[in-house]
Amino acid sequence: MARRVSKRDPDRYLLKRGGFYSYSRRVPGEVAKLDSRAPMIRKALSTDDLAQARAQRDLLEKADDEFWAKLILAESGDHTALLKQAQAAASALGLTYRHASAILGAETGDAILTRMRAFSVAPVASLEASAAMGTIQPPAATVSKALKVYFEEIAADEVLTKSANQRRHWEAVKRRAADSFIAEVGDKPLDEITRDDARRFYDFWRRRIAPTAGRPSHSANSGNRDIGNLRVLFSSYMKHVGHNDLKNPFEGLSFRDRGKRTRPPFKVEWIKSKILTPGALANLNDEARGILLALIETGCRPSELCNLTPDRIVLDDRVPHIDIRAVADPESPREIKTKSSTRRIPLVGVALEVFKKHKIGFPRYKDKEDSLSAALNKFMRENELLPSKDHTVYSLRHAFEDRMKVAGLDTELRMIIMGHASDRPSYGEGGSLQWRRDELLKIVLPFEPAIV
Repeated sequence: MARRVSKRDPDRYLLKRGGFYSYSRRVPGEVAKLDSRAPMIRKALSTDDLAQARAQRDLLEKADDEFWAKLILAESGDHTALLKQAQAAASALGLTYRHASAILGAETGDAILTRMRAFSVAPVASLEASAAMGTIQPPAATVSKALKVYFEEIAADEVLTKSANQRRHWEAVKRRAADSFIAEVGDKPLDEITRDDARRFYDFWRRRIAPTAGRPSHSANSGNRDIGNLRVLFSSYMKHVGHNDLKNPFEGLSFRDRGKRTRPPFKVEWIKSKILTPGALANLNDEARGILLALIETGCRPSELCNLTPDRIVLDDRVPHIDIRAVADPESPREIKTKSSTRRIPLVGVALEVFKKHKIGFPRYKDKEDSLSAALNKFMRENELLPSKDHTVYSLRHAFEDRMKVAGLDTELRMIIMGHASDRPSYGEGGSLQWRRDELLKIVLPFEPAIV
């Protein structure tokens, strides 16, 4: 009989008879009904050399340990943990884990041959063998479970540079798409979602975007965003589990966006006579008032101003300016909207006075742009500072761009100042800060210093 010994025993599972060693091991009770070799495994090692027998034993022991772990995981239904083991094993072999059904369609003959070689030298029934040939079926994750994996594993690196508030927004948009699909179609396993299911969700959005009667309740952009997020969830999850041979049911479904609604800009006279009037902003808290006034002469997005750090407010330069760029601090990261949003904006007029007062920025609204927008819009609405219901505080950004156009400022300069992308090749730095400042002085609005 095989000796029952601890893992420290150098001769565990070795039995010597007739001068030759054999591997002799009892199948654990919890997997006995799943392993056809139960109750005992016996395999001749065909050697009388103890060192060689121990080396062969180590390989067989490892293969059996992994095989039984696989059986236990499969029996418990923990297919995700099992798949993770297979993915790690495939990576160690220099392979990408793919389910067997996807290998032929996704790989060339040389790549398949590499898999076959890895399989041929792997111990029988080992994790390496399963990893090489993709024999572990990907877990049938529902939409909600797949979304959880997407957040925690697949897109984990995507959120590293986002602030806490940016991450909340990012997750909320994707969760809204999943929740809407679940409410309309159901929390189905991803690999069971059909084209009809996707069409049903498309029709759900069509009724909102282009109803047969009444006015639309949502824009085409809203529907495209939800469908697009589900399309990404499906493809990225299937790729993650090595089962990317399935056709994406959301592929090709979208609505034609006939033009985004833009916020109307403020007229210059309205800004001068309503907003820059002494006392008009007196009841607004100090930091919100500073941001509102800075918007008028910088054209920034409100979120860009409320998240400025002291080192990005440069007042001791020959041309005082603010520096809009991403924050790479891992303790407090922050993305900017686009690469073109990185820019330096000279401070002129009321904006310069604002930053002389707020040299460290606006800590009250750091990573709280939603609170800022809500406070500013509420104040302006209640104090009749909005010309119409379509105007918002963001309309000041549009007004700034209009003022530059009317004054004949160079198109490329306008795009740089606004942080808009340009399809023209980039040469130089887009003009010196002094030149940018001199151009912006052409549109500066008069103000009373006391308003700050």
